[in-house]
Amino acid sequence: MADEEKEKRIRNLIETMRKERGYLPAQWAYLAERDVDFMEAYNSLYNRGLTDGRALPAKTRELIAIAILAYRGRTDAVYDHCKRALKLGATEEELLEAVETMIIPGGAPTFATGLQALMRIEEDKKAN
Repeated sequence: MADEEKEKRIRNLIETMRKERGYLPAQWAYLAERDVDFMEAYNSLYNRGLTDGRALPAKTRELIAIAILAYRGRTDAVYDHCKRALKLGATEEELLEAVETMIIPGGAPTFATGLQALMRIEEDKKAN
């Protein structure tokens, strides 16, 4: 593949991922630059898992992802996915209830991680 063509694919992929999600972790841009084929495949899987499905809308899938990420202690990822869920039509009340649901199966640390993300979202609103 010509270098110019590959660079164009990389730029397009990075731009598309950033636009679709509203964020782009530096690690993903790094991988796209080093193995664009792999990152395109990953992006396809990501979109399959976190966009509208046959039965679950994207916002519901995001709420599920938020809970799992909170359980794993991924504070920044929870925040990013909360922002994405809001863009997909979730309400702040839905986010709060999703976080409240986390306390039973996930325990206090999971619950706290979810609350930290919600607090950041409120801070963002106050700053804007």
